[in-house]
Amino acid sequence: MNSLPKNNLYIKISLMLLFMVQAMSTFAQNKEKVPWQRINEQPDTWYGSEAAIRIAENMLLHQKDIGGWYKNIDMSVQLSEEEKSQLKKDKSSNMGATLDNDAGFIQVAFLSKAYRETKDPRFSQAVLKALDYMMDAQYENGGWPQYYPIRKGYYEHITFNDGAMIQVMKLLRIVADGKKPYDFVNADRKRRAQKAIEKGLEIILRTQIKVDGTLTAWCAQYDKDDLSPAKARAYELPSISGSESVGIVRYLMTIENPDPKVVKAIESAIAWFEAVKLEGIKLVQIDDETLPRGYDRVVVEDKDAGPLWARFYEIGTNRPMFVGRDSIVRYSLEEIEHERRVGYSYLGPYAAGLLESDYPDWKHRQ
Repeated sequence: MNSLPKNNLYIKISLMLLFMVQAMSTFAQNKEKVPWQRINEQPDTWYGSEAAIRIAENMLLHQKDIGGWYKNIDMSVQLSEEEKSQLKKDKSSNMGATLDNDAGFIQVAFLSKAYRETKDPRFSQAVLKALDYMMDAQYENGGWPQYYPIRKGYYEHITFNDGAMIQVMKLLRIVADGKKPYDFVNADRKRRAQKAIEKGLEIILRTQIKVDGTLTAWCAQYDKDDLSPAKARAYELPSISGSESVGIVRYLMTIENPDPKVVKAIESAIAWFEAVKLEGIKLVQIDDETLPRGYDRVVVEDKDAGPLWARFYEIGTNRPMFVGRDSIVRYSLEEIEHERRVGYSYLGPYAAGLLESDYPDWKHRQ
């Protein structure tokens, strides 16, 4: 009977053990990996873990000297020494620091949780610096731009689009109230945060669009000087927003003991949402391999479909607007180019939850 030489057998066993160690290491790394979109949804104790501290330190590297961050960056990825060195060099470059697309809000929440578990002062100082950045960015009239320092163009508009301004106000309210995980914030910043949200509320009430003497809802962005509804990108024209207005109303509903102006703003917006809802239609996706993305979006009749709202409504007529990159207003989705039909949200059940549950719950509390 043939047998392997002892030295070959030892080599085989060693290789098997090495493979097992590598496999276990890879498994542990994968198990440790938390998707960027869920890093603020972990158990409290996780924020003191080695994995969380590494992410927190990445956030410190990405934070600009002014206190803000760039957007659309996954800061949970492993950084090379070269990348870390470059981030340190770029800290003084504030171009692009923004409140858009959750930039800053994810980091502030994460770093506050990491500080709570580790008591590392670097994390709390980064949060305070970020809060100062957000409060410094506020205009004297109470609004917030999309970018700060101010970036010329539509970026300097007072921006409700994608929830930018409302996210700031929600965060600062938690800070002003001294609630966890921001209970380490000092009294001066709490007072400043309170003043900021009071000014923000004033601009919300001032910018609610009135048509023929009746309050409706809000545009996605406003001119910072004359407070008129403003254009952003080519396909985002002055209009009444069936999407961004939902977040504004929900914010107003969280105000305790609202004064009559706030109540009127809410009631008026709800009445507008009821008046402009689109019934008997639904938005469907149709596979089509001849198209660049392999599918199209079309509106079809369906008497059983739930209500939809347009992203943009024409001021004065309440007609749903569909605008492509040519900035021409059209009144049906099929009339704009395919790239925009499938690359942007023009119709959706935006206000469904607001009307079905949020508003009735708010009325019950009054």
